[in-house]
Amino acid sequence: MTRAIWIAALAVAAAAFALDQGSKQLILAAFAERAGATEITPFFNLVLTLNRGISFGLFNRDSEVGPFVFLALSLAIAGGLLFWLRRIDRAWIATAIGLIVGGALGNALDRLRYGGVVDFLDIHAFGYHWPAFNLADSAIVIGVGFLLLEGMVERRPSVLG
Repeated sequence: MTRAIWIAALAVAAAAFALDQGSKQLILAAFAERAGATEITPFFNLVLTLNRGISFGLFNRDSEVGPFVFLALSLAIAGGLLFWLRRIDRAWIATAIGLIVGGALGNALDRLRYGGVVDFLDIHAFGYHWPAFNLADSAIVIGVGFLLLEGMVERRPSVLG
């Protein structure tokens, strides 16, 4: 890996983290004086929820140890990805890893500060709501999507000949 790729990946992680944390502070301030959803478009609302579970609200229980388990898991994933990043020589993959690390650290900080993840983006249609999410979740999904795309389009020599 080149130093430039390492720095770029860390810059992407820092940007994802900063945008996530900044947006959450704005939402927390905006909802401090009011409750409920704010309709932005017919299919998009701003809401304020605290997700103590994992993706899509799974395992969202009022457990004292849950936030710490998920915090440790987030930090372990970020650490593993940073270790993997040392072996990466393509900017595309480094960008994907940076997005995932930045998102994971953003949600990890929420767990440490609030005991759960601040979610506020609410997309809905025909009476169905996608579980609320945040910019960290978006960065993680985009990063994973980049990795999946890379895995599908990368041409490798066939092991069959």
